[in-house]
Parts: sequence; structure tokens; C-alpha cells
Amino acid sequence: MKSVGIICEYNPFHNGHLYHLNKVKEMYPDYVVILILNPTFSQRGEMSVINKWDKTKIALKYGVDLVVELPYPFACQSADFFAKGAIQILSKLNVEYLVFGSECDDIYLLTTLAQTQLNNDKYDTLVKTYMKKGANYPTALSQALKDITGKYLLTPNDLLGISYIKEIIKQESNIKPITIKRTNDYHGDNTDNELLSAKGIRNKIFNQENIDNYIPKYNNISFNTNNYFQYLKYKLLLEGKNIDQYQTVDEGIENRIINNILDSYNLEDLITKIKTKRYTYNRLNRMFNHILCGFTKEEAKNMTSITYIRVLGFNNNGRQYLNSMKKDINLPIITNCKNVNDPMLMLEHRITNIYNTINNIKDNEITNKPIIILPNKKACDIKEN
Repeated sequence: MKSVGIICEYNPFHNGHLYHLNKVKEMYPDYVVILILNPTFSQRGEMSVINKWDKTKIALKYGVDLVVELPYPFACQSADFFAKGAIQILSKLNVEYLVFGSECDDIYLLTTLAQTQLNNDKYDTLVKTYMKKGANYPTALSQALKDITGKYLLTPNDLLGISYIKEIIKQESNIKPITIKRTNDYHGDNTDNELLSAKGIRNKIFNQENIDNYIPKYNNISFNTNNYFQYLKYKLLLEGKNIDQYQTVDEGIENRIINNILDSYNLEDLITKIKTKRYTYNRLNRMFNHILCGFTKEEAKNMTSITYIRVLGFNNNGRQYLNSMKKDINLPIITNCKNVNDPMLMLEHRITNIYNTINNIKDNEITNKPIIILPNKKACDIKEN
């Protein structure tokens, strides 16, 4: 069996995602579609507006064959770490193609820029130079690439695509990257058509506006931003400057946080008070998530490679693919978390329980089993390692 991979957060699943998924199925009609899903907190540190089990149901409903979880140490990190974990999983699953959205839709250009980052001695020096001048990392990266190649890219999906390609090269993976032209602006709030960005949709959700035109059926929006900040504020006040033990809390930023937390009334207010050119909104948002979830630098240091493949859901094609691949995969394929003693999986349980607590979701992460769309089949059809 042949397979094609996609990597998504579905925060929420919108018409652009449906377009992307349909294009993948159109391009590779006889392939098993494998989704690497970011489950609870986004790569930028935001809380997902849909829980991972509902996202899995949506994915399977619209044609994904196999849904695999991207563990938190990769899911809520910089683009390079995010890409590293996702590509490791896809490679272990022997996926042939990775199809991702791209603003430029030029795989040759993206590959050239990825190779430049990896192989040009001037690149790292230029990035450090621009950051010392006050540029944030994405801007410094883009400017360094422009200085070397004459090409300037600052669009988020293109930058993430470069990270995917770098990881494919570094891991010596056989995955072939393929682009699909992105049909809307990540930052866009243009409501003239039905392809509004995920960020635009989230803004409408926050403002309690109707989003029915921008998302397919079956989305189940359920999250609580007020609870999120209250839990975060409690932890910041409780630990004070000891928050420097957590991942991405660096360079004395804990002092700015502690000096401003009492006068901040929501997360947006706090970030606005302490952000700088170097500490951007997204970087701070991700950092605060690491603090809230207790994700320490020590944990991050010890969790740099995927140690398991956790299946969130599958249909008959996905089941057959897993069974056909099982003997070639040298990692545990987890469909039942009970009695599994893996530090990364234990961290995932903690993260999910925190997410569920914030959103008042009553769920037992350890006993949950994959969502299955099969005629007269059960999860036990997948034999575990």
C-alpha cells in the first residue's frame, strides 16, 4: 500500500483544510492519507478550539485514513522542532509524499532555501547579526536568506515548508515534498468568500461572531480562554522567578513577567506589556504555554526524538496500512495507553489533562482508544507491540 502525508493543527478545521484534503485525495487517489495531528495546544502556543478526539472524528469524516498524534515536545515548539517530530513519524510510517500548503507554491525555491540554511556558512552568522540588531527570528531568517539568494520569504506556510524540507534532508528521508497553492492569507480577515484563515475564524469565535460559512459541518467548538489565563496567572504568582526552569523562558524575561502579571487582566494584556522585537507575540504565547503545562528545560532536553506512534483514529484503509507496515516500524504503535510507561507519553497525558481541566472536559486520557470508522470491526484488530 502507498501513502501520502499531511501535517495539520485543524484549529479549527475550515474550508481551506477541506480544499487541501480534497486536492491531496485528487492527486493521489489510490493512496492512504495519513494525518499528523497537533492535538491540544498549537505550534504557536494557543489552545486548540477543538479537542483532539473531535478533530480526529472530523478528519476521518472528510477522508483521512489514519490519524496520528504529534507529541507535545514537538507540537508546541519552534517550526524546526515541530517539523522534526512530524517528519520522524511520517518517515517511520514509510510515507512517500508530504503535501503542504505554500504561499509561493514553488518547491524548487523552498528546497533551495532549505539547502542554503543547512549548507551555507554565512547563513547562521547573518541570522545572529540581524537578531542583534533587533529583528525577531523569522525576520532575521528571511533577511539572511535574501542576502545569500536574493529571495525573500516571510510567509508562515513557506517558512514552515522550509523547515519540513530541512528535516527531510537532515533525516535522509525518502519523503518527497509537494506543495499546494495556499488559497488564503494566514493573517487575513477578508470575509468576501468562504476561505477565511484559521486565525480569522478564531478571531470571530473570540468575538462571538457566526462562523458557519467558513467551516464544514461537525466542528465542535469548545474552549475557555478565561480559564486559561486564570490558571496561568496562578502558576506565575505561585512560582515567581522560578519559572526560568521552563522551556523557552530565557534571557531574564521572567523578571518582566513577574513585574507585569498583577496589572494584567488577560493573556493579550500581559503579552502586550512585555513583548519586544526579540520576544514576539508568538514566542511569548508559546513560552506561557510551556509555563502553564510545566514543560521544563530538562524535559525538553531529554525528549528530542519520537519514541512511539500513537494512533488517534483510522478507517479500514488505515487499519490495513498499519497492519501491513507493523513489521517494518521499530517504534511501539500505541492504541491503548494503559500500562504504557513512556516519559513522552506520560507528558502527553499531563498536557491533555491540563487542556481538559481548562475546558471542563470530563475525559480519561489513559483509557481512551482510537476512533474507528470500520464496518463491524474493533480496535483490537490492531495488534500492539
